[in-house]
Amino acid sequence: MQNEAMSQESHPAPGVTLSLAGRTALITGGSRGIGAATVRLFRRAGARVAFSYQSTAVQAHALSAECGGDSVCLPIQQSLATPEDGEALVAHTLEAFGDLDILVANHGIWPPVEATVAAMSAAQWRRTQATNVDSVFGLVHAAAAHMLTRPRGPASTETAGCVPLQPARGHIVLIASAAGQRGEGGHADYATSKGAIIALTKSLSSELAPHGIYANCVAPGWTHTEMTGSVFDRPEDAARTNPTIPVGRPGHVDEIAGPILFLCTPFAGFISGEIFNVNGGAVLTG
Repeated sequence: MQNEAMSQESHPAPGVTLSLAGRTALITGGSRGIGAATVRLFRRAGARVAFSYQSTAVQAHALSAECGGDSVCLPIQQSLATPEDGEALVAHTLEAFGDLDILVANHGIWPPVEATVAAMSAAQWRRTQATNVDSVFGLVHAAAAHMLTRPRGPASTETAGCVPLQPARGHIVLIASAAGQRGEGGHADYATSKGAIIALTKSLSSELAPHGIYANCVAPGWTHTEMTGSVFDRPEDAARTNPTIPVGRPGHVDEIAGPILFLCTPFAGFISGEIFNVNGGAVLTG
């Protein structure tokens, strides 16, 4: 019995693989934060990845080199502030890789200085909506148009009960925020933009799921990234924020990238139009 136990320890049962082998993904805002973690995880899962960046060229090219080089992990410099910007990024990806299975719209801005509605400038409002909503429309407009032309593979011989498992024609994952569900005082522009992303996800699902394209949304809560460093890198601010999160800390970027990956695998083949909350329980506590 002891030898048998030792043998089981030395030869553990194989784990479950979340594979994206043979798939091509576009991840926006991929040079840092949640985006970079998602690029790394998708490459580990076997996908070819194009990712956008705006100004962090050194980080972007270092990430590409880390993940196998331009032939499998292509950095694309692209501002994202208009629908046309989003369309251009999809076009560049298709030109480089010839196909697109997965779109992850991760980019966005969160003005770190609080501004009440009474004090917020129209320019700030427009800039936030342009980046967080308008460019996302361009991305999904172009990506969906391409995905609808892709053939859907034959049904698997494996079945779920009596239902043949159908391969997806494409996956769209939009990144929203807990702020889009409960609001955020001092950041009405950001919360409104993320609420729009949630509504867009549901609309895309209604339109595209019958065609085998599954649209879902990941809604992170507080996550420690470069963008939120103004909060979590200052002990006094972190001490005020952490108690508002039931798990007592901000999320790690890998804890957001993991659910994004899952939603693009066959294990999520019956999920569409969902808002996947990844926030340490914070969305429930107000």
